[in-house]
Amino acid sequence: MPQPTRSSDVCVTAPTCLACGQALPAGRSRRFCSPACRQTAYRRRHQPAAPEAPLPAGRSRREGTVYQCPECESRYLSEQWCPDCARPCRRLGTGGTCPSCQEMITIAELTDQDPKES
Repeated sequence: MPQPTRSSDVCVTAPTCLACGQALPAGRSRRFCSPACRQTAYRRRHQPAAPEAPLPAGRSRREGTVYQCPECESRYLSEQWCPDCARPCRRLGTGGTCPSCQEMITIAELTDQDPKES
């Protein structure tokens, strides 16, 4: 006589394919509806990280970098020395002038990323 199923063994939601969301065919237990969906899911999991875009020819990395003076905390675009304090500035990251407030801002600040994660 078969054992009764426990309530934790019963799936409450209808099973769907993890790749396309379609209903799974009845029968044996599976996660994907077809071999094509299984391959699609594999490719998504093993997709290489997007390569960084190379700089356009003739431009240096410094041209699009925001720097900040540690003394007066002024920000400069492409300027590694503070003209007021005559001190070297530290690099904050790639950025530019904010179109709305005209202040120097980095891309990481716009996207709320921690610059140490990049």
